[in-house]
Amino acid sequence: MTDRNTPLDERAAAYDRMAKALSYLGDTWRDWPDLASLAAAMKLSPSHFQREFTRWAGVSPRQFQSAIAHAEAGELLRQGASVLDATFETGLSGPGRLHDLFIAHEGLTPGEAKAGGRGADLVLGRAPTPFGEGAWLMSPRGLVALGFIDDDAPAKAGFVHPGYAEDAVFADLAGRYPGADIRRDDAAARQMAAQVFEKGEPLPVALYGTPFRRQVWRALLDIPAGDTCTYGELAVASGHPKAARAVGAAVGANPVSWFIPCHRALAADGRLHNYHWGVDRKRAMLTYERAHAA
Repeated sequence: MTDRNTPLDERAAAYDRMAKALSYLGDTWRDWPDLASLAAAMKLSPSHFQREFTRWAGVSPRQFQSAIAHAEAGELLRQGASVLDATFETGLSGPGRLHDLFIAHEGLTPGEAKAGGRGADLVLGRAPTPFGEGAWLMSPRGLVALGFIDDDAPAKAGFVHPGYAEDAVFADLAGRYPGADIRRDDAAARQMAAQVFEKGEPLPVALYGTPFRRQVWRALLDIPAGDTCTYGELAVASGHPKAARAVGAAVGANPVSWFIPCHRALAADGRLHNYHWGVDRKRAMLTYERAHAA
């Protein structure tokens, strides 16, 4: 029987509360609230909050506050709301690893990449991530797609789609590769999740898509930790300065959330908007990322 109480499971279960904690810290960091105040806001005891936050973020609440201040997070507040805008590169696998984790799509032939997964044997499973439960779509070449499941929030504000229950998310990912043969294997998904988020091992990614889209997805990886860019800037960086709208569509079609950091792409006015897996999750990723980069 698969163990459902690993540290990664605990991080996934804590995601919603930690996202609220990050938002609260974004609102109050200049006042340097003490541990008791932070814990009370989350309706936890100080010891419980300290333990849970440190386990999830990898740093203590106080260290996190210091990182926010150091990063001058006030510059990153958007639209009058206290929203920290930032970027993180490698999840819990350690800084500087993203370029090591990636480019297994070079292992695909041009024909395979363009075929959109047609005829491929893929595996779809559920496994935890630091940002909630993940839906992992995998091939023998590596990770094909990663999405996020929100069982208890089928109509959460800020989501592009009306719900993110498991069946809806699985259908979303599978629908991107209609010609593939897909079977379910949660154990394989949990093995990949542990490989990346617990052991910090390299993650191969198999990117099926047009050359244009893959070029844009590679450009996302060149955004340094702690930075963001607009779609127009990304269009220039990807070699298509006159195709900002098409580049934006390619960003939206990125199948591998988090590891290929489409959450770093912002509107021209800096707004956090239109993230496929929810603005709340994008904000949590960016806030977490900025603190670690600092």
